[in-house]
Amino acid sequence: MLKHDLVPEHHLLSEEEAKTVLSQMGMTCDQLPKIRNSDAGIRVLESIHGPITEGRVVKIVRKSETAQEFVAYRLVTKG
Repeated sequence: MLKHDLVPEHHLLSEEEAKTVLSQMGMTCDQLPKIRNSDAGIRVLESIHGPITEGRVVKIVRKSETAQEFVAYRLVTKG
C-alpha cells in the first residue's frame, strides 16, 4: 500500500461485500462515484490482487480530524 499521510487507504471489496454495502446504502453500482483503473490507488491494489476489472467496488478510508474516519465507495471504470 501507499504509505503517505495524504493518500487514503484503498480496499478492494469482494462481489458479496459490494452487494451487501450497496444494499445497506439503497444504491446500485451505477449510482456510485467513479474511479479510473489508471488511478494510483487502483494500481497499488492490482499489485496485490492482480488485474481489477471494470465494475468492481473499492472502499476508500480517509482519516479525518473531526470524524476520525470517512468511508467512501467508488466504482472502477476504464481509464
